[in-house]
Amino acid sequence: MPLGLVLTASVGMAGVAVASTQNAATATAAQDGEKLSYVVNTATDASTIERVKKEITKADGTVVTAYKKIGVIVAHSTNPEFGDTLRAVKGVDSAGATRTAPIQAAATTDVGKPQYVQTPKSTSAATAQAKAQGEEPLESLQWDKRAIKADQAHKISEGSKKVTVGVIDTGVDDTHPDLQANFSAEQSASCVGGKADTSEGAWRPFDAANDYHGTHVAGIIAAPRNDVGIAGAAPGVQVSSIKVSEKETSLFYTEAVVCAMVFAADHGVEITNNSYYIDPWLYNCRNDKDQGALVDSVSRALKYATGKGTATVSSAGNSSQDLAAAELTDDTSPNDSTPVERTINPATCPDMPTMLPGVTSVSATGPENLKSYYSNYGAGQIDVAGPGGDTRYQTPEPPAKSGGVLSTMPDGEYAYLQGTSMAGPQVAGVAALIKSKHPKVSPQELGWRLKAQAQTVKCPTKYDPDGKGTYAATCTGVPGNNSFYGHGLVDALAAVKK
Repeated sequence: MPLGLVLTASVGMAGVAVASTQNAATATAAQDGEKLSYVVNTATDASTIERVKKEITKADGTVVTAYKKIGVIVAHSTNPEFGDTLRAVKGVDSAGATRTAPIQAAATTDVGKPQYVQTPKSTSAATAQAKAQGEEPLESLQWDKRAIKADQAHKISEGSKKVTVGVIDTGVDDTHPDLQANFSAEQSASCVGGKADTSEGAWRPFDAANDYHGTHVAGIIAAPRNDVGIAGAAPGVQVSSIKVSEKETSLFYTEAVVCAMVFAADHGVEITNNSYYIDPWLYNCRNDKDQGALVDSVSRALKYATGKGTATVSSAGNSSQDLAAAELTDDTSPNDSTPVERTINPATCPDMPTMLPGVTSVSATGPENLKSYYSNYGAGQIDVAGPGGDTRYQTPEPPAKSGGVLSTMPDGEYAYLQGTSMAGPQVAGVAALIKSKHPKVSPQELGWRLKAQAQTVKCPTKYDPDGKGTYAATCTGVPGNNSFYGHGLVDALAAVKK
């Protein structure tokens, strides 16, 4: 689901007990004749893949697609023994169900509801004043762009059309007047189900009223300076849409994310923004036979994307938890069937994709440059911070009226949202500015530059936003490398100057 609301999962005796519950849920659904989706991870040689595909058919499975370059096969089956059968096949490294039950009701996705903003008419005095000042009509409300010095950076560079940021999300409404000019249809697709569909409009949201998340993210990254609405962090670069959320539930399953990462890499997308965690497990434990297979699949796709030159930026999550803690409690997984409370160790049960190697993980700040009350944190887990908003405890300077982040919405609308979902695309936009200035920079060096150029943010002496301990947290580390902000708040001005 999009990162609005994100929590956690782990190992140990609790993890063992949960594993049996997970398997029982999977078997029950399959025995009822319900079709489940699986990932089967193999060696990458053609003979092994073809042999495993035959074994999938023998086990009453159907191959959806095979990503031969990374050895990941997506399959469907109603056979309750399918996973165990495939795990016993020679050449299969791991195999597991990507869900615990058939399609279920949608889950909560955001921290609060959108706050819509009326767009000023092109003939209004406010629009005329903004144009005279060289601003977009709603730019005065974008405290977030001033926080990362994007307004100053754009006087030097707005980024290059040769750079594309892929929005892996709920789809993007490319007909929005503040997104049309920078949208790359050639690098867009729907990966729902695990196989890329590049037909016209497949990348758009299923339901504009509910699947607005990806459109909002896209505007934060690259809304152009065109005298319409807002300005993105990198208004001169392109965005593409790679839709991964299921129609009925808006859940993000492993097969779709693997497809999206491979598609982005194969279509020249330089950076992907990932403002979600992979359902149905908030955290995937490597010692669980199903969840371990999911970690394997996504890790392979990430490694492939990095090798092809695609950098990955991901939101850290909104559960206000310390990702470096020895133990965390997750009572919301699996979110597509019946959740089971479990105690997990995040070191062995990563939140995907944000805690996987090679990913730039982003925490959120509010208008006062403090950690947003909901943002996850953790020593060694956060790389940089970005403005994600805080509508409860932080106040922006006028004329901004909301502590949320203003951006594009489907059907030509604009609204404020808050979450690490909004922080991630700020960083992806700054990364695009760096890539525009240094086209040959590798994904690894791009991550290093983001950290090296970030604005230092010190730990607060005390952090207890509501004074009741609800969101109390302890910041550890030093200025320039701490558990709240990582190496600091990203800096768009430094990105275009250095």
